[in-house]
Amino acid sequence: MVERIRNARPRALTARTADPHILYERAVQSIPADLDFAERIFRAHRKKSLRSLREDFCGTAALASSWVRRHPDNRAFGVDLHGPTLDWGLREHVARMTPKEQARLLLLQENVLTAATPPADLTMALNFSYSVFHDRVALRAYFEAVHAGLNSKGLFIVDAFGGTESNIPFVETRRMSAGETVEGDPLPAFTYIWEQAEFNVVDHRLRCHIHFRFRDKSRLRRAYTYDWRFWTLPELREVLLEAGFREVEMYLHGWTRNGESDGVFRARTRSENAESWLAYVVGIR
Repeated sequence: MVERIRNARPRALTARTADPHILYERAVQSIPADLDFAERIFRAHRKKSLRSLREDFCGTAALASSWVRRHPDNRAFGVDLHGPTLDWGLREHVARMTPKEQARLLLLQENVLTAATPPADLTMALNFSYSVFHDRVALRAYFEAVHAGLNSKGLFIVDAFGGTESNIPFVETRRMSAGETVEGDPLPAFTYIWEQAEFNVVDHRLRCHIHFRFRDKSRLRRAYTYDWRFWTLPELREVLLEAGFREVEMYLHGWTRNGESDGVFRARTRSENAESWLAYVVGIR
């Protein structure tokens, strides 16, 4: 049996000692919330529990491994092209799972357009990962591949972002308080910096960077860089329908009196614009 031994982490993070994958999982991913949403939407549409999940562009497979650990009947498939990141996930997540949990997780270093996994109840492609497809033909090919890989009653979930800040250069800085890693190890505080460096209004090409700053003033610059196409909600709906999905739903969060997100995503057919907003887009097979 694989023991879940908590790794010792440095008491203070610096640019030299910090692991960018751990920082990314803490600052960018919202795994419990994403899985809660997936379970809620699947049960609402299919009147049964979600059991098999495929994570495309899975990276470290934090979502897929967390799904397996949620319930002894859960299975997950993760697909990503980048071998070093998958290897990191194998060391940091999969190696700390029990043999029975590991048996319910399949990770593939393959292209999401061609990777063959058992049909899934639900596929997720989060953190705007589908934005690597820069034209409609490529995006439709990906959505068609997802459609073909789902169960006959499967669902597909991607996230999306927008707002008046989505198509201009800007820098957002967010202080991440001390907390825990996905595996429950202690993680000191650090600062997450999101930079939208360039936006081309002609082709909606968007270039972004993630930087991290630490208490000792050192910085991990351009820990991640993205060359994306900014896709709007109407475009995503249209391409999903063209790819064969029967219906597409948009789930956007509401707002508190202070103008902050209330974190509750509801199906909407209308929504006012804001400086920034997030959405889940659900394709129904």
